[in-house]
Amino acid sequence: MHLPSPRGPLSEQVVAALSGDPDGRPIAFTAADPYGEDLTIALHTLYELHYCGFDGVNPEWEWDPELLRLRAQAERVFLDALRSDVDGGDDLDAELGALLVEHVPGNGVSHHLRDHGTWEQMCEYFAHRSVYHHKEADPHAWVIPRLRGRAKAALVAVEFDEFGGGKADRMHSRLYADLLDGAGMSSDYLHYLDDVPAPAIAIVNMMSLFGLHRSLRGALVGHFAAAEITTAPSAQRMAQALTRLEADPRCVEFFTEHIEADAVHEQIMRNDVIGSLLEQEPGLRGDVVFGIQATEHLESRLANHLLSAWSADESSLRTRLRWLAPQH
Repeated sequence: MHLPSPRGPLSEQVVAALSGDPDGRPIAFTAADPYGEDLTIALHTLYELHYCGFDGVNPEWEWDPELLRLRAQAERVFLDALRSDVDGGDDLDAELGALLVEHVPGNGVSHHLRDHGTWEQMCEYFAHRSVYHHKEADPHAWVIPRLRGRAKAALVAVEFDEFGGGKADRMHSRLYADLLDGAGMSSDYLHYLDDVPAPAIAIVNMMSLFGLHRSLRGALVGHFAAAEITTAPSAQRMAQALTRLEADPRCVEFFTEHIEADAVHEQIMRNDVIGSLLEQEPGLRGDVVFGIQATEHLESRLANHLLSAWSADESSLRTRLRWLAPQH
């Protein structure tokens, strides 16, 4: 995994710093759009130090005080924007209820791909989602030591499924790599990061932000619940889209795996994880709501980006794919 290409002054400073060794010198923060390319790739690069790191980058950077200070400034800009762009509140029942409503007719990304999507658009979608699915379930694992009792045990049960029930070839991240292979794309870790614009990366940054901060444990649980509740219906549409496009069975399998698994996970997250967490810490209700709303907000931004690009017959990636994977 190599350092990504910078996308502005802030990310240039981050990449330049990581290309050398920590020396204790301050790294100046450069103001940037909270959802823009520059801050988004800078944050993702900083967070990646806590995942797999980068080839040739000194591992001591992970806990360098000056780099952490820079990350905190970038996080504050991103988090403040998320908080200001959602409604907030503590009406958790209303938020969960809204997630369970399927609008008919639907007009989301999975609806478009099922009914009208081209193979090239499908491959672009795969590239966008690869930024998360290469590390699927990893950000959520950070919340495990911050939960207690039934909430902890239930969340671990969900994570156990995400990690393949102990079988490496059934890990969801492995299944996504198989999907990419089936689509004729590269399954190398974060291979498409430089091609993917900010909206998809921001979703992964949100997971990392919530996971790395104990104070945001309620938001992480809210995000995880939102993801599990909404995945099964969209996964079903994606499986139908891939069947229509006569895709490789490995592409279809990733989504059929999620149809059944996430339908079960929805109940566990709502009743056992959230229910138990709020019995223990009722003051976190507003944070859980925020996690749900922030997830829906960023997912809507990504959906708008994808559908706007495709409706204009343009690539949704930073540059159009340099190849067109063969349709199976």
